[in-house]
Amino acid sequence: MSDIVCLLPGDGIGPEVTSAAREVVDAAGADIEWVILPAGTTALEFCGSALPERTIAAIEGHGVALKGPLTTPIGKGNVSVSVQLRKRLKLFAAVRPVRSMPGIKTRFENVDLIIIRENTEGLYSGIENEVVEGVVQSLKIATAKACHRIARFAFEYAAARERRKVTVFHKANILKMSDGLFLACVRKEYEAFADRIVYEELIIDNGCMQLVRDPTQFDVLLLENLYGDIVSALAAGLVGGLGVVPGANIGPTCAVFEAVHGSAPDIARKGIANPLACIMSGAMLLDYIGKTEQAARIRQAYDAVLGEGKPENLTPDIGGKGTTQSFVKAIIKAML
Repeated sequence: MSDIVCLLPGDGIGPEVTSAAREVVDAAGADIEWVILPAGTTALEFCGSALPERTIAAIEGHGVALKGPLTTPIGKGNVSVSVQLRKRLKLFAAVRPVRSMPGIKTRFENVDLIIIRENTEGLYSGIENEVVEGVVQSLKIATAKACHRIARFAFEYAAARERRKVTVFHKANILKMSDGLFLACVRKEYEAFADRIVYEELIIDNGCMQLVRDPTQFDVLLLENLYGDIVSALAAGLVGGLGVVPGANIGPTCAVFEAVHGSAPDIARKGIANPLACIMSGAMLLDYIGKTEQAARIRQAYDAVLGEGKPENLTPDIGGKGTTQSFVKAIIKAML
């Protein structure tokens, strides 16, 4: 019986990279029935909402989705659809694996991190107001419930994958109440894992410096929302950029997998967008729904194509001269 997966093509290069991911997932023999749903600026234009209720209802009903990048206006317009999705679907945990990829030359080797980010609170709660003209405030929200929940998730995730260490980046030296609460909850949840996992805390200033000095000293990073967003992008830069990093947003009953890069409207419909991050996210999705064999087949295939390094198979952003479709065809060929 086919598994049903919601597909949100997104904006800009979104339709191209999600179509590529779908093609690869299907070629791996995953037996997926795809339900195409609107979201983003295209949905706003044709449906009157950047996040139509039928899209939310479908993801709630089927429990899993693959999402392309979405455009969020800067300083005006609709609020981030990605943030709305996380809140509406209670996708409290963002998971972003970051690892060195075959054939992609960077300043570092053997990077293998998992960044786990609280996904629903902090400054991303979006509670802002103008106090008086020219004075605006934003509220950073932290609740014990959400802090315990993400900490428990992180330790369980690390233990299930036999990860050796969890490191928390924080700013509790300044934000003594909000980040202090986060640390207190994490410490409490760690008690049940102290025999299996090493635990450490770093003030985020030092943590970022240590990360770019030697990323191999870290294993699993646990952060609140804003810090996690920024550090995820920083870490992606260690292995070649956002085009080679997948992402998952996981909640109690739903999960949405996504390429974490932007919608890149400047190269949309030119056939040169790199679909790798979306394909990698598709492999994460397959693991989530129990199709681990197909996920492994996809990972082995794109590792082989990258390692081979033929320019005609790779997109320009990773040093090639190929197209989105030539990359897809090479991955599918490597699975045969």
